[in-house]
Amino acid sequence: MDSNNNIFELKLDQYKPLREVVFESIRGAIISGALKPGERLMEVQMAERLGVSRTPIREAIRKLELEGLVIMLPRKGAYVADLSLKDITDVLEIRAALEGLAAGLASLRISEEEIEELETVAVRFHKAIEKDNIEAMIENDIKFHDIIFKAARNEKLIQLSSNLREQVQRFREMYISKANKAKELADEHYELADAISKRDIDLSERLARKHIENAENYIIKLIESNSMNS
Repeated sequence: MDSNNNIFELKLDQYKPLREVVFESIRGAIISGALKPGERLMEVQMAERLGVSRTPIREAIRKLELEGLVIMLPRKGAYVADLSLKDITDVLEIRAALEGLAAGLASLRISEEEIEELETVAVRFHKAIEKDNIEAMIENDIKFHDIIFKAARNEKLIQLSSNLREQVQRFREMYISKANKAKELADEHYELADAISKRDIDLSERLARKHIENAENYIIKLIESNSMNS
């Protein structure tokens, strides 16, 4: 599709190898929705647009395939992976389990400094809602959950969560950008931060799981509604 020519720019970073910059540019375009699910990734056009050879484009596509963001079809080429209801359900079921485990462990192992940081980020998220700043909302939502995983003190758990990060990010904005749901998210952040600060393992785990399950249910309803109206 010709839209590959116009949807993203290459932001050069003198501290990163070119192949990494190309990879991050294409991945960012997929996550943001600039490259749509089902859209074909044309190596030649993308290379011309970014002013690079086809080699870093090809390497990026291979890495994105491993992340589940791109699919390769025999004799047809590379396409942005679709996000089906099954994909969303699968990812968020795993995410809910990981979040619950992380919150439970964090309630045992979190430091006082991290508790303060968690509460501060929850407030920043709320303020971003009041300013209707979607970018700040997403940034602070990511920070909030990252603090909890870090406080769990389990590197394998963090690694598992990181493996899902890009897939979760693809529909995070879909959820957060809705004003009413964002306010509910803010309330859930406050409740979870409070439970963790009180070292309540069971409540922390339960609230964390419910937090992700609520997002899953809403996203599914939103997609089903859009399908019916299209």
